[in-house]
Amino acid sequence: MRTAKTAALALTAAVGLLAATGTALADTGKPSPRATPTGDGAQALCKRVPKIEKRLDRVLDRLGGDATRPGSISRLEKRVENAKKAGHTEIQTYLNDKLTFRRSLVPTLEKRQKDLAGVKTWCKANNNGSEK
Repeated sequence: MRTAKTAALALTAAVGLLAATGTALADTGKPSPRATPTGDGAQALCKRVPKIEKRLDRVLDRLGGDATRPGSISRLEKRVENAKKAGHTEIQTYLNDKLTFRRSLVPTLEKRQKDLAGVKTWCKANNNGSEK
């Protein structure tokens, strides 16, 4: 019986110690490392410009491809046409909505390409965004 009481007291003390330690660790008074950004991320963006350019070029090439190219607007137009001929109105509606969205991507991505060209120019003029 005495051993059970001792074990229970030890367990209670350990739980209390853990609870106090957890509170102490949680309340350090320091802000979290992701609290607020301290800069604009220019250096990281300058580093990623070539990859972003390649990705934009690749996506625009795919969207502008012919009907044999998966993911192209032409291919999706052909699928909409095929659904219409087959009388599959639900499929046609779904694909038409998808086509509308895909068409809206082109001007957005072209604008992003122009913006990225400005970023690339800025990076060259400002030592790739390094803060010196």
